[in-house]
Amino acid sequence: MTTETPRTQRIEARIAPDVLAVLKRAAEIEGRSLSDFLVGAAQEAARRTIEQTQIIRLSIEEQQRFAALLLDPPAPAPAMARAAKAHKKLISSSR
Repeated sequence: MTTETPRTQRIEARIAPDVLAVLKRAAEIEGRSLSDFLVGAAQEAARRTIEQTQIIRLSIEEQQRFAALLLDPPAPAPAMARAAKAHKKLISSSR
């Protein structure tokens, strides 16, 4: 059993009459109110947008290279080794 969150926020948008007609028709086809249709469509578009920034998609070759580098990483560059040593020294001296 799910309980709906009360709708307390309102947004407004100005759209062309032909766009409104298309949206009304789509909402009608789905048997939903225009408001419900718009909120659902906007929410789905928002989820897709967020997902695209949070999920990294790699080709098979890229996946294999990534796994290989995880299993057998290259030696750190000299600057990275110095930075790690300095960090370790800084952390151990602060304790």
